[in-house]
Amino acid sequence: MSTFFEALERAEQERAVRFQAAPGASTSAPDPPVPESAPDPGLRSLPELPRGAANGLEEHLVSLLAPTSFEAEQYRALRHLIEQLHKSTGLVVVAVSSPTVADGKTTTSINLAGALAQAPDARVLLIDADLRGAALGPRLGLEEGGGPGFVEAILDANLPLAAVVQARPQLNLSVLPAGRFPSAPYEVLMSPRVGELLAEARRQYDYVILDTPPLVSVPDCRVIEKWVDGLLIVVTAHRTARKLVEEALNVTDRAKVVGLVFNGDDRHLSRDSYGSYGSRRSSSRNGGGRRRRVFWSLDRIRRRRTASDD
Repeated sequence: MSTFFEALERAEQERAVRFQAAPGASTSAPDPPVPESAPDPGLRSLPELPRGAANGLEEHLVSLLAPTSFEAEQYRALRHLIEQLHKSTGLVVVAVSSPTVADGKTTTSINLAGALAQAPDARVLLIDADLRGAALGPRLGLEEGGGPGFVEAILDANLPLAAVVQARPQLNLSVLPAGRFPSAPYEVLMSPRVGELLAEARRQYDYVILDTPPLVSVPDCRVIEKWVDGLLIVVTAHRTARKLVEEALNVTDRAKVVGLVFNGDDRHLSRDSYGSYGSRRSSSRNGGGRRRRVFWSLDRIRRRRTASDD
């Protein structure tokens, strides 16, 4: 068995051991969030967005723009996994990352949050925890510099979560943008305040999805990881080097890896782009364009590998 699949096996085994060790994981309902204005329940069940609600959204955010499309169905597979883990293990906070840049993690984060938000009663918070890239806000049409964000809430202990979260009622979604660009992102994320904010989010929301920095390129996600319940790793099918996936699995807490998203992409991924990560002014974007995505849980990968060995 290759090193790649051995790493996947270890991740699955460690996750199973951890969940068995905590069979009584709490699944109690969170406290209701305190948004500035409550979402209109009548808009939640609409299969397509109301007129004008799509303003500023990028076309490949299919869970928000075309939730009944085939492309959106791919994200419902992710939603199903997260919902099942929520019920069985109490999973609430999920980080979405990738081995390196341009694998589509931000697009996956938004579409996963959008898929979860299609449940009428779901309370979903989407957080931009990629303080170096901060692509989430612009993709959702949020005004840049429109107010305090995640960074400000981390640096100011007196700033409550409700003061920095932006509601998108038509989407049944709450969004916490990254905020201002910090001079030392890693040090900001090292603050215990991050854990406090995520604990507050747990009490107010059913699902908290974090768009996090790449695992191999920078160490930021490894800092955030201790506060999350699960980690999804997005890779570009036929492009992301296998050794990068192996390295990503090796630098994470493998017991928290709940699955991989294989993201189809015809663009060439240059290794030279790894070193340029960290500038918000970079012209490259994670996951540009509409693409087919296939979700594989670690258990599914393991079964497929076992079958091929028979």
